[in-house]
Amino acid sequence: MRKEIPGRFELLLKMSLYGCDTWVAMKDITQTGTVILAKNSDRPLDDCQPLVYQPKKTWPEGNMLKLEYREIPQTKVTYATLGSSPYWCWGYEEGVNEYGVAAGNEAVYTKPLKELKAAEKKGAREELGLLGMDLLRLGLERGKTAREVLEVIANLVAEYGQWGAGFPGISHYKGSYDNSFLIADAKESWILETVGRRWIAKKMDSGYGAISNGLGIGTKWDLASSDIIDYALERGWWPMARKESFNFAQAYGDRKEKLLNLAGWRAKKTAGLLGKKREISFTSMMQIAKTHFPPICMHKLPSGAGSVGTASSVIAILPESGDKLVQFWWTPGPPCRGIYVPFFIDGNKIPEIVSRAGKAGKSVTPAPDAQKDEFSAESYWWLLRKLFDNAKRKKGTRKTFAHMQEKWLSEVGDIEKEAISLKKDGGKEGCADILNNFTSSCIAEVLAII
Repeated sequence: MRKEIPGRFELLLKMSLYGCDTWVAMKDITQTGTVILAKNSDRPLDDCQPLVYQPKKTWPEGNMLKLEYREIPQTKVTYATLGSSPYWCWGYEEGVNEYGVAAGNEAVYTKPLKELKAAEKKGAREELGLLGMDLLRLGLERGKTAREVLEVIANLVAEYGQWGAGFPGISHYKGSYDNSFLIADAKESWILETVGRRWIAKKMDSGYGAISNGLGIGTKWDLASSDIIDYALERGWWPMARKESFNFAQAYGDRKEKLLNLAGWRAKKTAGLLGKKREISFTSMMQIAKTHFPPICMHKLPSGAGSVGTASSVIAILPESGDKLVQFWWTPGPPCRGIYVPFFIDGNKIPEIVSRAGKAGKSVTPAPDAQKDEFSAESYWWLLRKLFDNAKRKKGTRKTFAHMQEKWLSEVGDIEKEAISLKKDGGKEGCADILNNFTSSCIAEVLAII
């Protein structure tokens, strides 16, 4: 808890039981003329979150994909992806694919979820489904546009549901949640909100948008499950007399949980910060990511899954023109203490130390059975975490990181031009080498300090 926060607000902050915030600025309001998506991923404090790269793959017919709780048919081709993946989990908290689609997900708490928890408490167990993180990666692996990624996720939700713990060492009863997603490509963005096996979506092609840990789609949407209104009427969540003014968030949302995690406040704050800027830049997005009141950048707050904090943060730049590359600027831990390193989907690898977890290793494990991860000097995430925990080094390191961040931002344009020139001339491997070397040199600079 930051000392400068007024004492009268401390109780409200202690109510912030879980988190994540994702926001986007469309190309009409950015300095770069590109879509920019950002996310802070908030997880239990020891939930190490490596960054991983998965190349494009072709799979044999009939191949099955084993996730934490379900085994599902694999698709014929999976696209290359780059994503921030909890150490025990197959999926991503945030990621981007080779077609320049980026996405982040949020835990949301709904009336369908509340019913499942009540049934679980009575011993009537629901079949386990897919995690939001798995849905996000599956969408990126199988969709070439934001709309296609949305459709992949919506179809999987309808078929498999999403019941199952999403926090390591936590039971399904305590650790399950539904999910919302913000999905963007170079032309448009979609807010997708899921409730059990149903979903609803709203499109954006200009301006900005933000989501947090509560349902936000109200009376206007573009796509939805065919029975999204009728089901709410059947369950008594919305009065028949008011069918024509149906409000999705009010009908399906768990208002108590939305209040507890300050979701409405946080989403409104993020949108307000976006609205204040005439032109959104990388720096604008970084400033939002570092906001502490309300806690968009989280440090150590109580939750049902133990203390939580921001485990990673990303700023993804999504250009439409072939004269620019997709950039995925990522940092472990709270962004106010970290440093965003540039990664590129046009590269074909990332430094091994960045993809390593701690002593528990990287695996696909049911969350309740996941072994607690611990510090390892071979893990970039844990090395940064150790630095963040060292109070004596915080101030000096922040200044150094700020200078390094400015330097990389000034250098990345020339690196990008050189890589694009090679790519256009057919030198795909040369393009990848330049980008990989730049990322590796940035990581080496950070490691030299910590």
